[in-house]
Amino acid sequence: MPQQRRAKITRRTILAAAAEEFDAVGYEATTLSTVLRRSGITKGAFYFHFSSKEAVAEALVRQYEQARDEMWRRWTGRGLDPLSTAVGLTREAARRLEHDVTLRAGLLLACRHICTDVGDGWEEMLDELLRRSAEQGQLRSGVDPGEAARVLFSALVGTHTIGMNAAGMPERVEAVWRVVLGGVAREDWLLVSG
Repeated sequence: MPQQRRAKITRRTILAAAAEEFDAVGYEATTLSTVLRRSGITKGAFYFHFSSKEAVAEALVRQYEQARDEMWRRWTGRGLDPLSTAVGLTREAARRLEHDVTLRAGLLLACRHICTDVGDGWEEMLDELLRRSAEQGQLRSGVDPGEAARVLFSALVGTHTIGMNAAGMPERVEAVWRVVLGGVAREDWLLVSG
């Protein structure tokens, strides 16, 4: 049993070190030697767990996807209206991404389609929630929910890209929602959700 525990710790250490490197310098600029140096793990221990840098990136993307899907299930299962669900879901994601480098690295890898063909999944989730919002009459007359979702997605991606780090991400997400909701949400929804 102690050997299994040590193996799990080693694997987590490698993932954390790789995530920190990917987050700091990007996937392409990260080398195996920098991951090994940052983690303090030997090359042999690395290859016991992963066959390549790409395999580490794939594991980080999978962790990110699992966390994203878990947040989605939890938020959509709360019985809130779709617009409140979108706001709450993205707020939680911003808080988690600000503090969890492994999730942040997985998101960045997914956005760049490294080790995934699907992308990060957020545009599709926002599109679904804003379409449901339109069906429930939460959006202003004339607002195209697909267009609103694309604008929202772009603004949320920009909260990280422009800031060049995750510090302050929740505050930037709040600012995005203040502006977007003012333009797309019906006045009565804004008053009730206030």
